[in-house]
Amino acid sequence: MPHSIRGLTRETLIRPLVQISLDLTNNDEALRTAAIAVEAGADWIEVGTPLVLAEGLHAVRALRKEFPNHPLIVDLKTMDGGYLEAEMMGDAGADAVIVMGRAHDATIDRVIEAGDRFGMLVMGDDLGTTDRVAEAVRLEKLGVGMVIHHIGYDHRNQHPELKLSPLTDLEAIVAATTVPVQAVGGLSIDQAVSCPGIGAPVVVFGAPLAIDGESFSAADGDLLGVLTDACSRVHAAPISYPA
Repeated sequence: MPHSIRGLTRETLIRPLVQISLDLTNNDEALRTAAIAVEAGADWIEVGTPLVLAEGLHAVRALRKEFPNHPLIVDLKTMDGGYLEAEMMGDAGADAVIVMGRAHDATIDRVIEAGDRFGMLVMGDDLGTTDRVAEAVRLEKLGVGMVIHHIGYDHRNQHPELKLSPLTDLEAIVAATTVPVQAVGGLSIDQAVSCPGIGAPVVVFGAPLAIDGESFSAADGDLLGVLTDACSRVHAAPISYPA
């Protein structure tokens, strides 16, 4: 399949997609896990932030070479130096990069400029913002092609009694925007499978399903079997947007 996803819209998202998040710390493990995920039916491959920190452009180039037809998402979590960071990843073969909503407007603008030049989808992450709906609207107005509604790992684990979940505000965010929306942060398989029905059809699987969230290594158990079943369920899920 062609891997360019820059022009993705809600209208062209005719079936749900699965993104595997490689929050790992070395290329060998990332390549092995990605191969399992692709065999299981994953559509997109994410170079997770730990892998970006550990292996950088080497990870992007290695995954691009091994999986030439799969969209490659790089979770840079860019906060400054937006053009240079995005340019480096685009030149290495990335199809999408992630900029933080808490970055200055100027940084988001510069990442979008690099996205234009290299044909990349720019994804805006609302991690850490207090008004999630307003942040999603701001990110779309600035020009991002997808909004990531993200409840962070540290935030969730510091307050387990709150049972924090991206599902809480997801419906309102989808209703307030017109670009594709993705929900990330501690979802169970059942919750992840429900996301297309709430209007967020690009479903991410990472920790703890595919990645151990404490050690940032591949999860134990029958990863191929679990992911194959999860991918099948996501692909069969109906997509529903608010009227």
